[in-house]
Amino acid sequence: MCGIVGYVGHQVALDVVLGGLRRLEYRGYDSAGVALPLDGGLLIERRAGALANLEARVDEVGRERFAGTSGIGHTRWATHGPPNDRNAHPHRSSDGQVAVVHNGIIENFMELRAELEARGIWAESDTDTETAAHLVALAFAGELAGAEDARGDLPAAVRAVARRLEGAFTLVVTHAADPDRIVAARRSSPLVLGLGEGETFLASDVAAFIEFTRDAVELGQDQVVTITRNGYDVTDLDGQPVEVNPFRVTWDLAAAEKGGHDYFMLKEIEEQPAAIADTLRGHLVEGRIVLDEQRLTDQDLRDVEKVFVVACGTAYHSGMLAKYAIEHWTRLPVEIELASEFRYRDPVLDRSTLVVAISQSGETADTLEALRHAKDQKARVLAICNTNGAQIPRESDAVIYTHAGPEIGVAATKTFTAQIAANYLVGLALAQARGTKYPDEVVREFEQLEAIPSAVAEVLESLGEARALGQELAPSKAVLFLGRHVGYPVALEGALKLKELAYMHAEAFAAGELKHGPIALIEDGLPVVVVMPSPKGRAVLHSKLLSNIQEIKARGARTVVIAETGDETVRPFADHLFELPAVPTLLQPLVATIPLQVIAAEIARARGYDVDKPRNLAKSVTVE
Repeated sequence: MCGIVGYVGHQVALDVVLGGLRRLEYRGYDSAGVALPLDGGLLIERRAGALANLEARVDEVGRERFAGTSGIGHTRWATHGPPNDRNAHPHRSSDGQVAVVHNGIIENFMELRAELEARGIWAESDTDTETAAHLVALAFAGELAGAEDARGDLPAAVRAVARRLEGAFTLVVTHAADPDRIVAARRSSPLVLGLGEGETFLASDVAAFIEFTRDAVELGQDQVVTITRNGYDVTDLDGQPVEVNPFRVTWDLAAAEKGGHDYFMLKEIEEQPAAIADTLRGHLVEGRIVLDEQRLTDQDLRDVEKVFVVACGTAYHSGMLAKYAIEHWTRLPVEIELASEFRYRDPVLDRSTLVVAISQSGETADTLEALRHAKDQKARVLAICNTNGAQIPRESDAVIYTHAGPEIGVAATKTFTAQIAANYLVGLALAQARGTKYPDEVVREFEQLEAIPSAVAEVLESLGEARALGQELAPSKAVLFLGRHVGYPVALEGALKLKELAYMHAEAFAAGELKHGPIALIEDGLPVVVVMPSPKGRAVLHSKLLSNIQEIKARGARTVVIAETGDETVRPFADHLFELPAVPTLLQPLVATIPLQVIAAEIARARGYDVDKPRNLAKSVTVE
């Protein structure tokens, strides 16, 4: 969630750090700050609110003062203490020599704070982060018990402190006495290196340094990295060298810019045909489905007797669709679980269980912990992720990457449809290995998937009506969504988007449940969005949903119907009708979700809200 940037090189560090933080704003934050070692001291500025507040303060102080070539920066999403100036990062040690920025939660910080207070070191903030700054300063001074050998050695001091911390964290540390070196430690929280000519970068996301380099290095669990302008050194927490995995970022800065659109989310909605096509590309080789990183054999897949899908938020809705596809194509039982609940209900897992972990960032804390619980129970894990080198794919037995590119808007759009495509690849891989589909049937299903980007492009050509409807619906107090079969997860996703972006009350129901309670909510003028199945593919469900539309229409609801082109049976009962190209039943969500994304965004815009950065939300949730 928090944005972290560190830089050592030949450029003005302030410009690099602020530019990196600007490109990480999409992750969500409520305060920002920078720290630069200068002239034997530390220059720190931090402000609550938007990054613009910090930049205004820097201008007030005088940018010429920030002349150093190394520095760290942070955008905070509050966990401990309110989002105000005193709690904003970076935090300084009591001797004024150490500055720390931090992502995650230090779970034993109260115990550590009590230890510091016993030494006469009192906190100046409400945060857990500040304890780390004080401890690193003590270790560097040789005054921390058990870390006396870290005197004058910043990497050793950080390692000593990291060993004492409990929880998930990324710490980035700079010291006034060692201005050309930055040290960072990570545990279950994202951190990546960027390698340039005579300069080295640290960040929580490659978007922070993509302007300068595409050469990156992924860091593993419980590793400590030291960067200088000439390179980097990585060790474990005991100081032993470790191997790292360099990689090349395959997209450039232009992919993270608005490209003339009013907001990132609209750009990303329009990028969905490419995101789906890129996710599918290369996965059918000589008539067989292949994964990106596969450490599972066909025999391993044949041995699977049960599948769990674990995810959060939008990824959970994509996982619901995975259940439909996998059960239909393989006849394996599939359970879909909220990752935050998975390990707490003691699920029955064993070596014959496949757990599919879905996460856009690959660092989602709840999903990561669910994955680890599954591994502890000897289950096999397959990850679906949009971030190369993230922790979830690193700890999984197989991976499918959703090649959606950077998604700046906090509310997921193109990563959702890319996840659906990837989920269907998992289903086809299982069907192929288990022989529940003949090879030509697998190829045929894949080819139908390959045709979806053009169908999505067709939907995108007629979104003016959806944008206009969004403006009309903006004054509404609530919106309800109905769906059946694969339309139900689409309805859930539509309601979630409205909650995230427009801060409206929105609920989604399986339409068969309407008369079991929700119909009591229907009142005159209430907008109800109905996702209709194809009259050809699901005729029985179509007729039942048609009855539902008539029931809510009779009670005064304002009906917004999403239906297949040529479905004239719904027209008399639809106040607003969005027509979709005809596609196979399982693939309909890939086209049906598009109008819902646009309607939610336009309602939010009409209400004056920031579509790309909705309040209280973060792009990557790296704490439970």
